[in-house]
Formats: sequence, C-alpha cells, structure tokens
Amino acid sequence: MVALLGQRDELLKLVEAAFDSEIVVRGNEITITGPDDEAEHVGRLFEELITLMEKGHALTPSAVGETIEMVKGGEASPSEVLSDRVLTGRGRSIGPRTLGQKRYVDALRKATVTFAIGPAGTGKTYLAVATAVKALQDQEVRRIILSRPAVEAGERLGFLPGTLYEKIDPYMKPLYDALYEMTDADALPRLMERGTVEVAPIAYLRGRTLNDSFIILDEAQNTTPEQMHMFLTRIGFGSRAVINGDVTQIDLPAGQRSGLRVVEEILLGIEGIEFIHLGGRDVVRHKIVQDIVEAYQRHGERGASANE
Repeated sequence: MVALLGQRDELLKLVEAAFDSEIVVRGNEITITGPDDEAEHVGRLFEELITLMEKGHALTPSAVGETIEMVKGGEASPSEVLSDRVLTGRGRSIGPRTLGQKRYVDALRKATVTFAIGPAGTGKTYLAVATAVKALQDQEVRRIILSRPAVEAGERLGFLPGTLYEKIDPYMKPLYDALYEMTDADALPRLMERGTVEVAPIAYLRGRTLNDSFIILDEAQNTTPEQMHMFLTRIGFGSRAVINGDVTQIDLPAGQRSGLRVVEEILLGIEGIEFIHLGGRDVVRHKIVQDIVEAYQRHGERGASANE
C-alpha cells in the first residue's frame, strides 16, 4: 500500500485532486464513493497502478499523472503503454509515456517508413533514435543515418569554416544529444568513425542508396517537396526510415511549400507507410509546455475559422 499510495500518501493525493469521488483507505482496502462513471474510472486507475507495480514499474508522481490522463481519456490500458520498453541502458529504460507515443513506437517497429507529425516535446526524435539504437544492437540494421535540413545555412555549408561535422554540428545537436544518452559516450565516436553512425544534412544524401540502414530525418517540416521526394527514394533494401516534424514551426522562406505538409496526401494508403499524429496530450516535457502547445493550437484553430 505504501508503494501504491506513496510516502505520506503523496500519490493518493494526486488521485484525490484529479477526481471528485471520495477515496477512503483502511488497511489493504480502498473504498471509492461518488458518481458511478467516475468511481469506475478511479477503480480502474488503481487496478492499472497495481498492474504496473506487478510488472516491476516503480510508481512516481509522473507515472501516476500519466496514468490518470489515460484513464480519464478512456484510452487503452495505461499499464500496457507505460510498461513497454524500447531500449534499456545506462541505468534507465526508454519507452512510450502516452497512448500516442505507444502508437508511434508500434509503427516504428513494424513499418518500413514512419511519419511522425506533432509539436515539440512529444518524443518524436527521442523515441526514433532509441528504436534505431535497439535495431542496431539487435543487428536488424548495419548502420544508423541521422539527417535534417540545415535551413538556417541554406544548405550552403561550404561557406562555413571547419570540417563537415564542425559545420553541421549546430543543426544536428538534438540528434547528438539523444545518441549520447543512449550509447556509451566512448563508443559513439568510434561508431561515427567507422560509419556505423552517420550524421549528415539532407543535401548530402542525394544520389545515394541506403541499404541495411535505420534512417531518421528530423525537422522534416523544413524540407521542400523535392527534398522529401529525394530523401524517400534513398531507401534501400533492409532499411527503415522515420520522418519527424512539426508543421507549426516551418522555417522555409515565405511562399515555399513544406514537403511534410503535402506528403500525406500523396502517400496515404501505401502499404508499409504509417502516419502518426501526436498532439498536446503527448507532450512529456514540463506541464507548462503542454499548456503552451494546446494554447497555440486553439489560437491557430480560431484564426483558421476567422479566415473561412
């Protein structure tokens, strides 16, 4: 009961704050009094928390909060979502924390090409890199290729000083950060030196065929339709590709169409291609980030309605 309710009932207080029902704990018995629908939700919540503990998942305020959100939304089993593990290493486990992220991870595992479209903080890049590292460890692929458009430099990286890696480093930093968290810090430079892990702007992929690779294109909202087409036709035998982006943060010049905006209407329905849309409820950063994302979405919807 201490594990379930938390030290000094800190987890129980989270549940009480989220529901109007009265929750009474006596020994090993929990009594819930309130409207039938809500009491049923609270009962299911405790069942899911117990299942999580049985699966070896430590209950934290964050995990309880995520479980409450999923139960309130009437979504799939929170215990199935939160007990899924993409990668375990360096003393921590990486896996989905929302139903949207669970759908994303499932798509990453089975699809040849996965598109993830959603706001910042929804784990698009992080979960893609974790899945790529796992595939490399399991010898499902021979290399990981990370790419993104260097829009701020107009892809004219030759004008920047230093080697290729020094030129592109500012644009690839989010990908590097994720890799460093998931691999041995000493091993990563060796993997990059051998070409097992390759980082390059999208322009450097032109003319290549990428076999036996896990390819991640990040910030894909900043690709043109022509660049998107070029990237997708680089996929070779034994390869999988993940394309991530946020269509609300396009940095292309005014009047230039985003390849990520048009690709779904072109490719939707093709076998082996999955489109996953993530939203504010999938943001796993600070709670205020979720509130900001949802506020911007509401503002955008109001603006669209006013222009109709």
